[in-house]
Amino acid sequence: MSEQNEVTLTCRYDEMIPPGRDFRSREVVEAYDAFHRRFRDIEKENEAIISALGLQASHTIADFGSGTGAFALQAAGHCAMVHAVDVSQAMLDYTQWKAHSAGITNVTCHHGGFLTYEHAGAPLDAITSSMAFHHLPDFWKQKALHRLHAMLKPGGRLFLSDVVFAENGYEANIAGWIREMTAKVGADMAADLESHLCTEFSTFAWILEGLLARAGFGIDSAEHTGGVLAGYLCTRIDGGHDVRP
Repeated sequence: MSEQNEVTLTCRYDEMIPPGRDFRSREVVEAYDAFHRRFRDIEKENEAIISALGLQASHTIADFGSGTGAFALQAAGHCAMVHAVDVSQAMLDYTQWKAHSAGITNVTCHHGGFLTYEHAGAPLDAITSSMAFHHLPDFWKQKALHRLHAMLKPGGRLFLSDVVFAENGYEANIAGWIREMTAKVGADMAADLESHLCTEFSTFAWILEGLLARAGFGIDSAEHTGGVLAGYLCTRIDGGHDVRP
């Protein structure tokens, strides 16, 4: 290994102050939870992810950007332990409150993110993340994917969904997306999406797919929606490109 490859980064992107909406208050967190349930069948979405991952009663998983705990709490009924990881303490507090209210005892909350969470114990069977990866610039996405790869057992699964742009017609796709969501849930959504585009770090499919491959993930399936959303089901493999930053 060359001396250059042995260099360790001493700087790190501060993911604890994410771009976008401020989720440090209980009121904002509750409003976010209620808002998304107006236009999404969250339970159905979660069941599809659980089924795709093939979660079993013996499995331990981590959900990054766990938010209000919707996936973590639903997945808890299918596996041994769920680690809910989020940079918002208010989100984690809300998740813990919901878990306690429902009598769920196998969800553990961690204040951290893709770059800061340190997993203790045996390697994970699966990792999930929905609509959180765009908080990282592309350079740090690669670093994060290497970290997730290291947390998984050989053959472990990754489900990653996010705002991901198709290369062709992306401006028209984005405009259509904003119109569709505005008609569905109102002008506040248009403002949120426009803020997302201006201040957050969504990327192109060809970039994200390259980052996944270079971190050592095989993409088993990819579902693209409207040229603006994508979901990837991946498996940890070894022997990929070693270009970690």
